[in-house]
Amino acid sequence: MKNFILTAVVLAFAGVSTLKASENKTLPAISIQQDSTQKVPVKLEDLPAPVTTTLKADAYKDWTPTTAFLVTNADKSQYYRIDVKKGTEAAFIKINKDGVVVQ
Repeated sequence: MKNFILTAVVLAFAGVSTLKASENKTLPAISIQQDSTQKVPVKLEDLPAPVTTTLKADAYKDWTPTTAFLVTNADKSQYYRIDVKKGTEAAFIKINKDGVVVQ
């Protein structure tokens, strides 16, 4: 009886593995999008006056700028990405050349 159950289990396992091995699956096409944004480092002292004015506004005065980048999108639109810190918190702000915060 023991041999019969053991044989049945082995045959069932072999049948399942044979079934899985013979399955043909078509994988979906994978598309890769290239990020066409350019990110150029900018010194904090070289930021335009409207951008520094926005950083000094009440909403951001508690945050300390650490690094800045000029980001150019594929559609040629530009903004400054300023990494900021407040204590242990870190964030970034996107500000256009006119000093307007963008989303």
